[in-house]
Amino acid sequence: MNFDAIIIGAGQAGPPLAQSLAKHGKKVAIIEKNHLGGTCVNVGCTPTKAYVASARRAYVAANSSALGIEIKGEVVIDLKKIKQRKDALIQESRKGLEKMLTDNKNITLIRGEAMFVDNHTIEVNSKQYSASNYFINVGARPRIPEGFNEVPYLTNESILELEEIPDHLVIVGGGYIGLEFGQMFRRFGSKVTILEKGEQLLKKEDDDISALISEIMNDSDVEVKLKSNCIGAEKYKDYIEVTYNCNATTEKLKASHLLMATGRTPNTDNLGIKNTGVILNPHGYIQVDDTLKTSVDHIWALGDCNGKGAFTHTAYNDFQIVNSHLFLSPKRFLSDRFTCYAAFIDPPFARVGMNKNDILKRGLSAKVSEIPMKDISRAKEMGETTGKLKIFIEADTDTILGASFIGPGADEYIHTIIDQMYAGASYRTVRDAVHIHPTISELIPTMLENATKL
Repeated sequence: MNFDAIIIGAGQAGPPLAQSLAKHGKKVAIIEKNHLGGTCVNVGCTPTKAYVASARRAYVAANSSALGIEIKGEVVIDLKKIKQRKDALIQESRKGLEKMLTDNKNITLIRGEAMFVDNHTIEVNSKQYSASNYFINVGARPRIPEGFNEVPYLTNESILELEEIPDHLVIVGGGYIGLEFGQMFRRFGSKVTILEKGEQLLKKEDDDISALISEIMNDSDVEVKLKSNCIGAEKYKDYIEVTYNCNATTEKLKASHLLMATGRTPNTDNLGIKNTGVILNPHGYIQVDDTLKTSVDHIWALGDCNGKGAFTHTAYNDFQIVNSHLFLSPKRFLSDRFTCYAAFIDPPFARVGMNKNDILKRGLSAKVSEIPMKDISRAKEMGETTGKLKIFIEADTDTILGASFIGPGADEYIHTIIDQMYAGASYRTVRDAVHIHPTISELIPTMLENATKL
């Protein structure tokens, strides 16, 4: 029961790390208490983006008359078929991961929940295992605030198991999960209300970006109630009554279904961390250094549980960082990473690096270039003119500090900026490039010709 390395959790960082360790001749155990693939494969990216695709098809089918296309008859949403397609995609990914892990003679896949006995020993299914090195990749789960535990709420996980479309879906939380599911189920035919306690949607974004997100929700016929602090909910015979404070007034909503989209909490509470020297922060995330090593020299933490990113791409980059310190040169570090993410609403929002608020807080001298989507020919030709492109430049160095894009394909062409930031290139590199016409991204060089002081 002794291994060179034990990986706890088979999310996005665990399997590639197991494969690399095995490739270098290490005897590896990878432990998973649930399905292989973690959040992304099972209840995150794969299933939700499959649903987003179905919702997009439904929207286009019902809303193309302005472009001269009309469908005679009713657009019918078959949620059971949508779910079946999603389930098939998940099963394909799970099977691929299982084959990868079980076909390798240096990897032992152990099913069960792991708990540390001490710094060098874990217990799974009443059996103890030891290893020279440990890699924690246990992820996170939905956080449910007080006042909702007595009602049949949904999470981003359980809502994907519905086979009938909700009559009225009330969503608590106006973050990425709430926005994606809100627009999605409105397009499926549900009435949707989003309750957000903040003064704007996506509170970390600049005011103009949040205003555009609100415009998209409004255009999607999703009702958004800002400054709505939810108190709790009660279940009645055929509905859930949600109580909330909005502008100092207590109000109630009747919902057929309630989705809690109130953030995530790390899966570190049942891991036996107290039996080790590993330090958690006040929110339960594992503290790590720039190489993702914990306070115990032979234990690392990767993925959502370290609080350094809540995305599949950051989890995979965590693997790359750790793998470089184990086997490669040059070494990679957490501090090398530019934060980047997207909200997969329609049109999507994508961001990398700093925004205006971040720049002003740091007191940097900066310039900004921006262009509304309504001034871009390709967007007008597609009939999708909501959004804007916005890029920030450091005045002293001419390097790009960040960008926020909203518009069709924004989640793809944001990488034009991401790549330049990793290259440390001057914004002039993009400004002087020749892009293909007619595209939306062809306006990125043009807009950079007119940067103004922030």
